Amino acid sequence: DIQFKGSGPTPYSRRGDGRAALGPMLREYLISEAMHYLGIPTSRSLAVVTTGETIRRDGPLPGSILTRVASSHLRIGTFEFAAIQDSPDVLEALLEYTLTRHYPKLMQADNKALALLNAVIEKQAALIVHWMRVGFIHGVMNTDNMTLSGETIDYGPCAFIDNYYPATVFSSIDHAGRYAYQNQPAIAQWNLARFAETLLPHIHKVPQTAVDLASESLHRFSALYQEKWLNMMRTKLGLSEAYQDDAALINDLLAWMQSTHADYTNTFRDLSQCDKPIHARYQRSDFSDWYQRWQRRRQQEALSLNASVALMLQANPAIIPRNHKVEEALSAANEDNLEPLFALLELLKTPYASSEKHRDYQRPPSPTERVYQTFCGT
Repeated sequence: DIQFKGSGPTPYSRRGDGRAALGPMLREYLISEAMHYLGIPTSRSLAVVTTGETIRRDGPLPGSILTRVASSHLRIGTFEFAAIQDSPDVLEALLEYTLTRHYPKLMQADNKALALLNAVIEKQAALIVHWMRVGFIHGVMNTDNMTLSGETIDYGPCAFIDNYYPATVFSSIDHAGRYAYQNQPAIAQWNLARFAETLLPHIHKVPQTAVDLASESLHRFSALYQEKWLNMMRTKLGLSEAYQDDAALINDLLAWMQSTHADYTNTFRDLSQCDKPIHARYQRSDFSDWYQRWQRRRQQEALSLNASVALMLQANPAIIPRNHKVEEALSAANEDNLEPLFALLELLKTPYASSEKHRDYQRPPSPTERVYQTFCGT
């Protein structure tokens, strides 16, 4: 599917002007490309063009249009819209179309609606785990921003965490922390419940039976997510097998990172080597104790040390689109200087590589560079 973003009012613009400024459209271009090269399912950006218009926000800004591509733009919100049409034929047609487009193997299922729900639950659990792996915060996880294909979509107030703090929020409109980093799995489950509600008439003709069947599927999400998250975190620590104490080992590291204000991306990258990192924070006794536990756990693996490090290097990026670098590139673009943007785009194509040219982009922001809020783009 091809979609314009910022080209003007649509039936869903909610009385807005439907226009977009250049900076937010370039943000979506940057972040969606970064997500692609990080190996995370995502919509992509074909082009950003300026329109010659002046867009009024907090001040005058250059107008712009993003051309976005995705395997489809079918979302949970699409089904909500169909469900309120009070026409079973509309919802049934959408169900059939979605299965044909994204899950053709499920067309032969005895209960196609329930099979679709289970497939989307699986996709979304895997997607959120990917977000958590790289420290990504979507920022506006409403039902219209969750695709049925399992792709990340709509990069408005999104950002990546620097220091590990699970309650981190960037979006200027998220006053209560609904979409905080740590809340993303629970919000995904909430959205999936809204999806299940739209499917109830097609899950079973008896309403209570439909509710029971849908609830059973939804209740699987937490365990499914936790299993996928644990396996992901194991790879970030170079572990390929499952042991009972792994969750404690992982959570103790995260607690140490939070208490020491450690950088999320750099900590895991520092650990992705054969030797103990040399930075001063890694010489603390509490970290040394954890490090010894981790080394004993690694010795239980069939993997060699080199294979363990290789696994970590595949899971832990060296660079991410850090918020201060993104803002730096967007500010320059608003002044007709695209060089920082193209330089950042080029580096984001190889996020798992280590090289001297990455050094400046690996550095966490200074206090004066830190970005505390991000904003919706349209």
